[in-house]
Amino acid sequence: MEPEVFRAAGHPLRWRLLTALAEGDLRVQELTAQVAQPQNLVSYHLAQLRKASLVEGRRSLADGRDTYYRLDLARCGRLLAEAAGSLHPGLRWVSPPVPSSHGVRVLFLCTGNSSRSQMAEALARRAGFEAFSAGSHPKPIHPRAVEVMAARGLDLGRARSKHLDEFAGQGFDRVITLCDKVREVCPGYPGARHWSVPDPAREPSLFDAVADELEERIGFLTHTVRS
Repeated sequence: MEPEVFRAAGHPLRWRLLTALAEGDLRVQELTAQVAQPQNLVSYHLAQLRKASLVEGRRSLADGRDTYYRLDLARCGRLLAEAAGSLHPGLRWVSPPVPSSHGVRVLFLCTGNSSRSQMAEALARRAGFEAFSAGSHPKPIHPRAVEVMAARGLDLGRARSKHLDEFAGQGFDRVITLCDKVREVCPGYPGARHWSVPDPAREPSLFDAVADELEERIGFLTHTVRS
């Protein structure tokens, strides 16, 4: 029997959906526009990808009627590696060297600039990016964000919240919105990518999980952005 990843992703439209989601999280209507196919067909194939746990859906925090779809790149990588190795041992996947992120400017945006974007900025700086963060309505940095980053060897003690206007007119290699509200209410950055990340300030038990997700996503980002 063919490997699971080929059964799930082998359909041409499903592969196009995966390719679109590899760039960032999208809503079904955005995916429909990108692949130029009817929404009911796109929804059907998204359901197949979700069944295979390659894609997950998260309700928008800006509009609960909407869902953002996210590609699980780590799982895709594992399944593709297993598939190649099962075909021939000489095809077993070897992790590529991590490219340099030196000089690559990345801006992370959310609403309060108190949790997610601050954590992303710190993690991206450790990964070698020239990283910054801001919010549409800045709030004091959440003490739990400071604690979680400290456990990872990163100091947010002297970090400050910043309004996104502070970076107006500056050039960035990548702008990433982490908050559904910022993306949907303040779409002032054409071409920005979106990561629909849960707001741990609403549910502090999520801080560690959010930090893990951001670290994983930033790890993949190093392979797609070049100085």
